[in-house]
Amino acid sequence: MKKLFIGNLPASTSEPELEALFSEFGKVRSLKLITDVFSGQCKGFGFIEMEGHEARAAISGLDGKDFNGKPLRVGFETAKAGRRGR
Repeated sequence: MKKLFIGNLPASTSEPELEALFSEFGKVRSLKLITDVFSGQCKGFGFIEMEGHEARAAISGLDGKDFNGKPLRVGFETAKAGRRGR
């Protein structure tokens, strides 16, 4: 199972439309769209879990692709330096 980071999402993005986009490349195991607490709008990024080969296909097919007027950033999740789990 691989976790993907999806960035540069428009504020109007919803989980169902993101899942539909990634489902073209395989089964989406989990999806978490990061939203603003007060407005409920997307903060511009999220995370998706897929099988390894499906995740690689999604990266090659969607990274840089236009999504609602913005180029998507799709890649494997990487831990940020200096951050610790809570």
